[in-house]
Amino acid sequence: MTDLPDLDWADVREQLDGAGVAITPPILTPEQCAETTALFDDDARFRNTVVMARHSYGIGSYRYFADPLPPLVQTLREQVYPHLARVANGWAEILGERTFPDTLDEFLAECADAGQHKPTPLVLRYGPTGFNCLHQDVYGDLVFPLQFLVMLGRPDDDFTGGESVFVEQRPRMQSRPMVLRPQQGQAVVFPVRQRPRKGSRGYHRVQMRHGVSEVHTGERNVLGVIFHNAR
Repeated sequence: MTDLPDLDWADVREQLDGAGVAITPPILTPEQCAETTALFDDDARFRNTVVMARHSYGIGSYRYFADPLPPLVQTLREQVYPHLARVANGWAEILGERTFPDTLDEFLAECADAGQHKPTPLVLRYGPTGFNCLHQDVYGDLVFPLQFLVMLGRPDDDFTGGESVFVEQRPRMQSRPMVLRPQQGQAVVFPVRQRPRKGSRGYHRVQMRHGVSEVHTGERNVLGVIFHNAR
């Protein structure tokens, strides 16, 4: 795979600081989206499959890639990480938390030291009535604070409904919902657990959860890229 398209990472940071989530221009071509979607049916590519209804997570299925990751997914994970590490370290400075290394390899070495060896990038598939309950993707003690998804299908053509839903749980205030509708190839960047938010008395932590609204028709396919590995 060639390098990612040039993205305005300062704009991504501005969106994250302001709204809590960010959406990019397309980072995958329609051909790359189709290639990634097709991987879902190749059992040899995956280490685990979760049927969501069995665990009351929602309705749909997702599959975690096994090592080695497909080249496209590996490239995305490696090339996006340094940009998001700079955002994460800016947040860490604000919140007085630990910082993260500059490269994915260094961070994954830290994951291994913490007993987290299993890769976490995944593909998700929802059919009609499918949805995903609000949740956070935490797989161990070591958590990288940002993750992203890439929409593989074409909203309104391949499926209807199935919006990406984010809820910001603000201290002593009612929760704030956000709904995004990324187009094919676009990425949505969002916090795994929390982010800093500036209030009248300075910065404080707000919790974030994410999910998917009900799919009405068709099939919704998404690539999810999480940077910390799982136990």
